Amino acid sequence: MGRILCAGLGPGDPDLMAVRADRAIRTARHIAYFRKAGRQGQARRIVEGMLAPGAVEHAMEYPVTTEIPFDSPEYNHLLSAFYDGWAGRLAALAGARQEVVVLCEGDPFFYGSFMHLYVRLKDHVPVEVIPGIPGMVGCWNAMGTPVTWGDDVLTVLMGTLPEQELVAHMRGADALAIMKTGRNLPRVRRALQAVGRLDDAWLIERGTMPGQRIAPLAQIDADDCPYFAIVLVHGRGRRPVARGVA
Repeated sequence: MGRILCAGLGPGDPDLMAVRADRAIRTARHIAYFRKAGRQGQARRIVEGMLAPGAVEHAMEYPVTTEIPFDSPEYNHLLSAFYDGWAGRLAALAGARQEVVVLCEGDPFFYGSFMHLYVRLKDHVPVEVIPGIPGMVGCWNAMGTPVTWGDDVLTVLMGTLPEQELVAHMRGADALAIMKTGRNLPRVRRALQAVGRLDDAWLIERGTMPGQRIAPLAQIDADDCPYFAIVLVHGRGRRPVARGVA
């Protein structure tokens, strides 16, 4: 039997990919990746120029649109059918003694779409996962500033949460990493303003990738809601006294 191998691609810069992931991608005969209909897909863009000649590409196009609320029964039904269908197709390839490398931005087990395939496949075909650097890690390193100090607690939030839930989580947080911003960014801004942390917040767009932008969130236009962006609020915990370099 073949197997399914998910390669975590890291934050976006191909140079930050694991050596094992790089090797698997360059030798793969079947490559699968998620994308929106009509788009190249972020994962596919990251591996541009890395695929072996003749590699068969399987573009897994999401069926949903922004017109369908993400918490609606229709949305959940469409996505479940999407994952069921692709799990079946990948399992059939593995059953035919093929190895399929599935691309996943960041780390596959950290909010990655591959998780939904993994739970459907793991009891039926061999599945392996190559870890990757999460996108937020690339973002705070791109800033060149430690995100946590001493005993700081890092809270990771989804911008899709209701505004009052964002406020409740932010109120007791030391450091914050807020994902899935995009059109949710105005709500994130209001929540940060409500807890008095807006002036400490930074927007990192396309961290570690071409076109990277780092700017104070308070200075970003309210209508500027980039999709590939994370909001960071650095912790203020205890730290050693800086003595400088002689």
